[in-house]
Amino acid sequence: MILDVLPIALLGGVLGLDVVSFPQAMISRPLVAATITGILIGQPASGLLIGATLELIALETLPFGASRYPEWGSASVVGGAIFSSNPSHPAGAMTCAIVAALATTWVGGWTMVKLRQANAVWAGQRREALEAGSRGAVISLQLVGMTADLLRGIALTAIAYALLAPLAEFCIRTWTMDARVSRAIAVATAASVAGGAAWKLFHSTAGARWFFIGGLVAGLFFLFLR
Repeated sequence: MILDVLPIALLGGVLGLDVVSFPQAMISRPLVAATITGILIGQPASGLLIGATLELIALETLPFGASRYPEWGSASVVGGAIFSSNPSHPAGAMTCAIVAALATTWVGGWTMVKLRQANAVWAGQRREALEAGSRGAVISLQLVGMTADLLRGIALTAIAYALLAPLAEFCIRTWTMDARVSRAIAVATAASVAGGAAWKLFHSTAGARWFFIGGLVAGLFFLFLR
C-alpha cells in the first residue's frame, strides 16, 4: 500500500507546490496535473479525460491574493489517480474521481491557510533580521516556506488518496447507474460550472459573448466532424 501511495504523494507534493510557492508554471492546473498522474499510472488518456473535466470546474476558481481558494494541484493528482486506476472507465468511476478531487480541494484550501499562518509566525521570528535587510534571513524564510508547502502537498495527497481510493472502489463496485449516463451527468455538471465561470468574466464586455458562442459552435462542429 505504501509503495502504491508514495509516488502519488510525491507527485501531489510537487504539483501542490506549483499552486503558489514555486515555480507557478501552471503544471498544477487539473488538465496538466491529472494527465501527468495518468502517465505515471500508465493511463495517459484516462488522466487527460478526467483532467479536462476537472479543469471545467476549476475555471470557477479565481486565486486572488490571500483569499481562500481550492488547491487543485494535489487534488487533481488524487482524482486523476482514482480515475486512471480504472482504465475501463466503469460506471461511477468519473463521478467518484470528481467527488474525491473536490473533497481534496476543499481540505487543501484549508491547509494553505494554515501554512500562511505558519509563514507569518516564522517571519515574525526573523523580524529583526528581515528589517535589517539580511539576505540570509530572506532566503532561509523562503526555503522554509517552500519546504513546508511541499510537505503539506505530500501529506495531503497521501492521506486523501489512502482514504478516498478504497471508498471510490467500493462505490464503483456498487454503482447501478449506466456508465454512459453517469459520465454524461458528470461532464454536463462540470460544463455548467465552466459556463457560469465564463459568463461572469465576459458578460459585461461588449461583443465578448458572441466570440464565446462562435468559438463554442466552431469547437462542437470540429468535434462532430471526427
